[in-house]
Amino acid sequence: MSAKELTRITYSSQNPGDFPETLKIGARDYVKVEDLRYGTNPHQPAAFYKPVGQTAVIGDMEILKTGKSGLSQTNLEDISYALNIVKFFTVPACAVMKHVNPSGAAVQTGAESLKRIYCKARDADARAAFGSVVAFNVEVDAETAREIMSTFVECVVAPAFAAAALAVFNDRENFKLNKQIRIIKCGDPALLSKFTGDDVAECNTIKILADGSLVLAAPLTTSLRGIADLKPAAGENPQAGQQRSAIAASDRQLRDLLFAWYVNLSVRSNGVVIAAGGQTLAVGTGEQDRVGAVEQAIVKCKEKYRGKGKLEGSVMASDGFFPFADGVETAAAAGVKAIIAPAGSLRDADVIKRANELGVALYHAPERVFSHH
Repeated sequence: MSAKELTRITYSSQNPGDFPETLKIGARDYVKVEDLRYGTNPHQPAAFYKPVGQTAVIGDMEILKTGKSGLSQTNLEDISYALNIVKFFTVPACAVMKHVNPSGAAVQTGAESLKRIYCKARDADARAAFGSVVAFNVEVDAETAREIMSTFVECVVAPAFAAAALAVFNDRENFKLNKQIRIIKCGDPALLSKFTGDDVAECNTIKILADGSLVLAAPLTTSLRGIADLKPAAGENPQAGQQRSAIAASDRQLRDLLFAWYVNLSVRSNGVVIAAGGQTLAVGTGEQDRVGAVEQAIVKCKEKYRGKGKLEGSVMASDGFFPFADGVETAAAAGVKAIIAPAGSLRDADVIKRANELGVALYHAPERVFSHH
């Protein structure tokens, strides 16, 4: 397919001022699902499309309860990124999204209830969770529904809802704060692309540039399928010589490292995720420098927990390499004991050496996972 074919969008609408009912991008056909309440902002019209002839986890979702008006582009993007987190887990998981970044995420540890998992995700940053989009990878029960209805939530999306849960969501008398909550049944999040090399349905990303040009890219996936893929950091340069991480993370820390890495795939770069016990403690996102992302996450967590040592023994995932040792030093000073990040810096060996000196387990991920949304 030529570049010219990739950038040609053909409309079938007879009304050039409206969004068309169908469109074609290259050889792929799309059909309009609905006109949206608005795009990113209320003065931006928008429409929602799904690929023709393909089962779509999001495009085929069913609105079980609608608010006073329909979905916006911001709702859909938060739904997409939230499902992009919970799709990785075979145990119950929850992601709470605000402005296309997770304010919190959590997975089941032990025999935790879904309500407990939701509370962990919400209370990771309860202030930011106000007016959020909440996603689950399992059926939502009535107990969890009642907890969701106790604070203001825009949308809840899951592959299934118990009848008793739907009754709670529709109870306008007892839950007046959330009368307009939107309840959405999606497809199975596990069907979304996750791991590099998987044979999955085509779901390339499309980025439209300011002049109407576009970039077509493969979806962001990872090669880390499990804890066995976590490799101790190693590197060499003339200044530090050959270095290898000499600190081993505990089993709990390894599980938290993998969890934090999966969450970080849906954090805007530069991004870091600090986690412990299957819960995000803080997310640093959208910073222009990496140590700034670490500092942002630490400040958010310390303010939230009033400096009570919540970070002690935690782990951290970084979506890109550390160009200097300052990111590791800042995290270690706050109590982080294990870190995962990709290699790639000329100073990798210096960073590994410093992590060893600080008693921090450092693991190298096989790829960078910038989410430049």
